[in-house]
Amino acid sequence: MEDWDKLYRRADHLLTRVERMLPAEQPNNDWNSAAAFRWRKYGRTEGFMQPVAHPHHITMESLRGIDTQKRLIDQNTHQFVQGHPANNVLVTGARGTGKSSLVKAMLTKYAASGLRLIEVHKHDLTDLHDIVDQIYRRPERFIIYCDDLSFESGEPGYKALKVVLDGSIATASENVLVYATSNRRHLMPEFMQDNRDARHIGDEIHPSEAVEEKISLSERFGLWISFYPFDQDQYLDAIGQWLSYYCISEVTPPVREAALRWALGRGSRSGRVAWQFARDWAGKAGSARQT
Repeated sequence: MEDWDKLYRRADHLLTRVERMLPAEQPNNDWNSAAAFRWRKYGRTEGFMQPVAHPHHITMESLRGIDTQKRLIDQNTHQFVQGHPANNVLVTGARGTGKSSLVKAMLTKYAASGLRLIEVHKHDLTDLHDIVDQIYRRPERFIIYCDDLSFESGEPGYKALKVVLDGSIATASENVLVYATSNRRHLMPEFMQDNRDARHIGDEIHPSEAVEEKISLSERFGLWISFYPFDQDQYLDAIGQWLSYYCISEVTPPVREAALRWALGRGSRSGRVAWQFARDWAGKAGSARQT
């Protein structure tokens, strides 16, 4: 009897340890509980939608120096939310100029109209088929959001994304679009060797298979939106916008000079650098008033 009690205690202890390693059972998705979701996985278990309780609230008006880019993505998103044909979007270009913020601003503007955003990390792109299966035929309109996307050769998520963008044997879902941001136009590294492998036939140049493969993914995005470094006026305009957010109403000559020195020190003029300067300036101003 004592041996049985000992065996029972050991078995109970083992089961307790195993249960701690397993993820908690996830409830059914409530698409009205939030406007933004993340695709989550524990180890190799099945993934689930995690509601984002406090999504980053960005308005279109707060983004400066990118009026053309705002118009393009807003028109595409408006068509999509209204149930009209729209394109998958690839947003590329200079760092810190508002690529990710612009996608988030679409959620702020259209969440009340039924838009939902699902953030998927690159290493989970192999689950895209499962994600689309969960939201297929739902009345909401879904943007699958992939931030700072790039691939190395042979990564499995590359082909999974190609299938979702173009559809496999099953048609692409009409209530799902992919919005991706990247610093790479073709989403993959490009090497000099790729160009050396190009063939010359008569007067024609035929790109190598490696180049064709790298271009093939970005071409599946129907809308390309490019961002460029800010000039000085755009940078100072962004400074004024963010200082206004922190209740500083005027860009005085000392502020202007400090802002330009800040950009010079960072080696970049962008919306992100403007925001960082405004936080620093407003913080110092608030600290000085308390002393």
